[in-house]
Amino acid sequence: MVQRVYRQIKQNDPDAHITIATSKNQVSAIRNQLGTDVDVSVEPCRKDTFPAIALAAAYLADIKNVRQDECVVICPIDLYVDDDYFDMLKILSEQADNGKAKLLLMGIEPDCPSEKYGYIIPNGKDTISGIKLFKEKPDIETAEDFIRNGALWNGGIFACRIQYILDKAHELINFKDYQDLINKYFTLEKISFDYAVVEKEADIQIVRYSGQWKDVGTWNTLTETMEESVVGKGKMDDQCSDIQIINELDIPVLAMGLKNIVIAASVDGVLVCDKERSSYMKPFVEEMGQKVMFAEKSWGTFQVLDITEEAMTIKIKLKPGQRLNYHSHQYRDELWIVIGGHGKAIIDDIEQKLDIGDVVKIPAGCKHAAIAEQFLQLIEIQIGENLNQQDKEKFT
Repeated sequence: MVQRVYRQIKQNDPDAHITIATSKNQVSAIRNQLGTDVDVSVEPCRKDTFPAIALAAAYLADIKNVRQDECVVICPIDLYVDDDYFDMLKILSEQADNGKAKLLLMGIEPDCPSEKYGYIIPNGKDTISGIKLFKEKPDIETAEDFIRNGALWNGGIFACRIQYILDKAHELINFKDYQDLINKYFTLEKISFDYAVVEKEADIQIVRYSGQWKDVGTWNTLTETMEESVVGKGKMDDQCSDIQIINELDIPVLAMGLKNIVIAASVDGVLVCDKERSSYMKPFVEEMGQKVMFAEKSWGTFQVLDITEEAMTIKIKLKPGQRLNYHSHQYRDELWIVIGGHGKAIIDDIEQKLDIGDVVKIPAGCKHAAIAEQFLQLIEIQIGENLNQQDKEKFT
């Protein structure tokens, strides 16, 4: 999703400056997918959209030295939209830049009452208008009444000046600058931009959008954008209807006699879910506390293949020209087995070649790094009583 939206923005506005606001555990994946040149405002922890937007504004003002009277457009990446959407983003930006209102919103033509979205009742049916009412995520009966009165969905797309965001942030948070906000971030209240700012703002204009727009933040809506019903190894019998299988594992998935179900299988877990219930899965996933089994990094990927109490086996893929950080572990030994490509290893400042079939032993305490000259694949076996991720010291 981030690749698609990033590409669409650049196609529609090659000069657009993009900053991605995200939590720190997503940064490596973003670097892997978009490259190292993209700007990223990194949240130390997840605190919902108002703190994230405030931090991004402070990042632009204090770190990137962007003028505070510059206008910004804030939009999510979990959308499936066409080019008309990006034309509307330009209109939003122009309206904010012209000072037509302190805050500009994009209003989406609704296709059903939903508790997932905020609702905006505009003053009229013009493309650009003031608003009568903004209400964030009402119950289903209220949503039905709003739609009868011409309400639009709030798509979480805003335009305003950087100064406006910083002023609102200072009203609710006691901080001096970007670094001070970073230091206090763990103490901030979790609150959305909609609740903290939009519901309380009187000077708002709305830009109406009636083109293709789909929020693909849940499995239900994501499957509606899929061209194929099965991705990966999967089959279903002729009694299945409205079923999608997304299988990242190298084992087959078989579905029989199921209706309105999504099946998603990966090394991190398996989901079998009624599509309408998919938007309620987050708290259950958080309770599981599952160890990360696969991750994208700026240098490539790693996948955990096996875990026991005193050993872990990992498959590491390093992109050409990339390297693992030079580091050491106090409580575990490691073994590298080269299964693809070639490169070099640095062990306690001594360099050696890596070719297919090579085995490198790394005792606890040894500084080590791997560098890929070609696409390099390693099997890493960690052995020790403490395989905690914090057992790592980095060196330059």
